[in-house]
Amino acid sequence: MVNKMTELKRQYSEIPVPEGLDIIVDEAIRKHLHKKTSLRIRWISAAAAIVTLFISALNISPSFANASSKWPVIGPLAKVLTIREYKVEEPTYKAHIQVPAITDLGDKSLEQQLNDKYSVESKRLYAEFMAEVEDLKKAGGGEAGVESGYVVKTDTDRLLSVGRYVTNTVGSSSTTFKYDTVDKVNHVLITLPSLFKDERYIEIISNNIKEQMIARMKQDKNAFFWVSGNGQQESDMNFKAIEKDQNFYINQDYKLVISFDKYAVAPGSMGIVEFVIPTELLDDDLVNHDYVK
Repeated sequence: MVNKMTELKRQYSEIPVPEGLDIIVDEAIRKHLHKKTSLRIRWISAAAAIVTLFISALNISPSFANASSKWPVIGPLAKVLTIREYKVEEPTYKAHIQVPAITDLGDKSLEQQLNDKYSVESKRLYAEFMAEVEDLKKAGGGEAGVESGYVVKTDTDRLLSVGRYVTNTVGSSSTTFKYDTVDKVNHVLITLPSLFKDERYIEIISNNIKEQMIARMKQDKNAFFWVSGNGQQESDMNFKAIEKDQNFYINQDYKLVISFDKYAVAPGSMGIVEFVIPTELLDDDLVNHDYVK
């Protein structure tokens, strides 16, 4: 495992990122970096700020090795690790961004593809946050906050679904989720269109979601969705149909789950909204029942 972490760190350092992104990140770190304390934890302090950047490695401390035993296990071998963290701790500016990495997936190419994506996403998010902080400081101050991490939604012998979330923690907070679902046996990244014979699934799933929205509102007076029916007026905000590549994952019971970000189909009080689609509605349109059952 020590060799695996060393390899992950090497791979991370070689990840290509969009032109100009490294300059933004390096400049942000340079402004706040004051000193390093070996390879354990790097505390960054400048003025009233403390910016902490962790590079995770199993061989740097006994306490870290002990904590690694709590990582979620994927299948018999693979794990999801926090390979890197970005932290900002200032009175009005706070960030905590965890960068996940998958190990021992059984396919180095797919593993690298996913890990590269996660690393670039997180690095970009950190750079954007630091740029926002600089703009606020130039304008006289303000507040900014972001938190990002990941959850293992599904872990079976066949499937892995990993969700990465981003939450803006200041003011009217928003939350987004992105999912990747992988066939661990055939080493395939599953997309929503790949599950179906043609695009009829868009209408079938969309109609069922509308029915579920109306049913939930009838059952729970605190539930509310932007959807036609149940006495609501027609509006451009009302949910009409899912996207062709709508955010989704397949749960532990091999059911298709459609996910909407906060504010996408309902007021912010509803948070992230998910709908489990009955498989019997999809039977005739599925390519096969390997994933959705």
